[in-house]
Amino acid sequence: MIGFLKGRLAAKQPPLLLVDVNGVGYEMEAPMSTFYGLPAMGEPVALFTHLVVREDAHILYAFATDGERRLFRGLLKVSGVGPKIALGILSGASVEDFLRTIEAEDVAMLTRIPGIGRKTAERVIIEMRDSVQKLALPTPNGGAAGVGAAAATPTPTPQSEAFSALLALGYKPPEVVRLLKAVEEPGLSTTEMIRRALKSAAKA
Repeated sequence: MIGFLKGRLAAKQPPLLLVDVNGVGYEMEAPMSTFYGLPAMGEPVALFTHLVVREDAHILYAFATDGERRLFRGLLKVSGVGPKIALGILSGASVEDFLRTIEAEDVAMLTRIPGIGRKTAERVIIEMRDSVQKLALPTPNGGAAGVGAAAATPTPTPQSEAFSALLALGYKPPEVVRLLKAVEEPGLSTTEMIRRALKSAAKA
């Protein structure tokens, strides 16, 4: 099991990122909560990881803190919740926000996340009620080390990156267009655009 990676950030396009570890590129998927804190391309980065093995693929997921990873692992144990929904939850709420949602039994907040219906939201609350306190103890991300230059990649626009990220989180194209239009403002970074769009979706 790969539990931790240190290297240089070679590429990032939500929800995908690529880390160069001594000349080996590790492709990973990460929630937006992790993307918000990523350094610039080519800079050192350290990430906690979780490997999901399927019949057709081995997928590595990356997290900024051990608290995020433990919450992800806890969500995977809930019936009806897979990696995509778990990433959606972490993208829409911090570990602390999720804890408050469970304590308040806020079904409505969870159902705003793509892929989560009322029954799944109720299951998440019931099955995680006793474990969220342990899951809400984040471990700070350690320093990163590694060698090698960042891989050369095309530079998409913030709008196209935000559009792709929201599609990957399960939002339908018309809804993505509506969300991005609502937060349109010159000079916004990709992460800020996504952050505002997710906030707007949560209030809808």
